[in-house]
Amino acid sequence: MPTRRMRVEVFDGNGNKYTVAFEGQITRERATRLLDLVELLGGMPSGSSNPGISSTITDNDYSKYEKVRMTIQKHFPIVWFYSKEVRSVYEQEFKEPINLSTIATYLSRMTSKGVLTKAGASNRLKYKMTPSASQTTLKQQVP
Repeated sequence: MPTRRMRVEVFDGNGNKYTVAFEGQITRERATRLLDLVELLGGMPSGSSNPGISSTITDNDYSKYEKVRMTIQKHFPIVWFYSKEVRSVYEQEFKEPINLSTIATYLSRMTSKGVLTKAGASNRLKYKMTPSASQTTLKQQVP
C-alpha cells in the first residue's frame, strides 16, 4: 500500500496558524485521532456556531440535500464511505427515514459538482470528500 500524506492547517481565534502533518498508513482511527488533536488546538469548534459541525444537527430549515452534505462533512470528512453508511448516520442524526435512492442521487450530484470522489463497481460505489472540499470545509469551520 502506498504511503499516504495528510496535512491539516487551522487558524485559532488569535490568528495563529497550526499545521499538523501525518504520513504513513492512514486509517479511520488515526484520522479521527488527528481531527481530535485539531479540535483540541481550537481549530474545529464543537459548539453550535457552525451547523455542519454541531453535535446534533436538528434545524428543520435545511433541505434533505443540505442535511446529507452536513452529515458527510461531520462524520466522513476524510475517509471512504458507502451510501448505506450515510443513510444510517442520517437517520440516527435526524430521526427521520430517507430512501437509499435519495442518498445515491445526492451523492451523485455531489460527485458531479466535485465535492466527492467515487470509486468501485457500480453496485458497490464508495465515496470520499475531495481534498479541496475538505480544506474548504475546515476553512469554513474556523472563526
